[in-house]
Amino acid sequence: MRFTNPKHSLSTVDPSGETSVSLLPTTPEDMWHAHNLIGESDLLRAHAIRKVVTTSSTGSTTSDRVHTDLTIRVQSVFFDPAASSLHVSGTVCQENQYVSLGQHHTLDLELNRPFQLWKRSGWDSVALKMLEEAVAEDTGEATCAVVMHEGLANICLITDFQTVVKQRVESNIPKKRAGGSASQGGMTSFYEKTLATLLRTIDFTQPRPLLLCSPGFVAQDFRGYMQSEGQKRTDKKLQRIARDAVVVHSSTGYVHSLNEVLKSPEVQATMRDKRFTGETSLMDQLYERLRKDDGRAWYGARPVERAVKEGAVGRGGGVLLINNKFFRSLDIKTRKRFVALVDKVKEDGGEARVLSSDHESGQRLDALGGIAAILTYPIFDLDEDEVEEGDDGEEGGEAAEEGAMII
Repeated sequence: MRFTNPKHSLSTVDPSGETSVSLLPTTPEDMWHAHNLIGESDLLRAHAIRKVVTTSSTGSTTSDRVHTDLTIRVQSVFFDPAASSLHVSGTVCQENQYVSLGQHHTLDLELNRPFQLWKRSGWDSVALKMLEEAVAEDTGEATCAVVMHEGLANICLITDFQTVVKQRVESNIPKKRAGGSASQGGMTSFYEKTLATLLRTIDFTQPRPLLLCSPGFVAQDFRGYMQSEGQKRTDKKLQRIARDAVVVHSSTGYVHSLNEVLKSPEVQATMRDKRFTGETSLMDQLYERLRKDDGRAWYGARPVERAVKEGAVGRGGGVLLINNKFFRSLDIKTRKRFVALVDKVKEDGGEARVLSSDHESGQRLDALGGIAAILTYPIFDLDEDEVEEGDDGEEGGEAAEEGAMII
């Protein structure tokens, strides 16, 4: 994604949000960035196709589809990760010859068509960071992963920001019997179908990492099948893909096994500079400290806020992990509350990571309420003190419900 005006940059963005930011999505990944940038009650202007019904003097009606630009106040945003399409619904807040004020319309954002965005609550530090990531020129290549077992293959694309299941391949494999010819033929047919789907779904024009993950020897055998097919077809590209593919063990062929795959030494060595491997490592650290119960890992809004307030999530290894859902809240007070939390951690020299629920690491964080922290020094009873203070009021009860330390 880039600014439509070459003279514009992050430094020219109006923090108040009163001046629009005009952006041009150029890759499917940009739609995911746009999905994060556009929030409810923001103003969005983009190209639209509108059905217009006109009535003649004789009473007959005709309908035409016209191209126009519409400005709407956003009510909902729907992102389809498989198709990388973004649909934004809302009410028209600037009328023209085709639509009246207050009418409902859904804008379908398209690649290589610009859109303008006005942020209702302004461009705070978190929104600016999202915008910075969206317009960054060096976005890197997405990693392809095939998570499989006998008769099942999930073909995924792992980017720095999300995991997308592009295709799911299923095939019936006959049970192994004496001789095993039927079973072997079924596996060969399964590999053929998986390879055809992989090459059709994923663009390997530019070299990209390929992970083949499975229990047993399924992934290894599939890699061998790719190599033999590359030689039969004298296809140098397929031979290169098979040669560079990394075979990794996983417990199952389902997508959730990517958690363990991303932790494996082979993957860490191949993609040590990727953002998602760092987030997976941080979540592992968090869970390990929760198991140790050493007072340096907390989850839940109230305990984490208290730890940040005391300066325990700062320089020397402090990390705040927070889900991006908190920054999509329609309640401005809620958004500002968590933006202030991120800013405080950065001021204290700590690290603040905003995780997406579209990634496995973000889904693991969701299980802890969407917010957690690794502290620079141990603090105990963060939740218990809050409960005691709340004995005479409602605040403590809310704290007890919102978060507590595991174990």
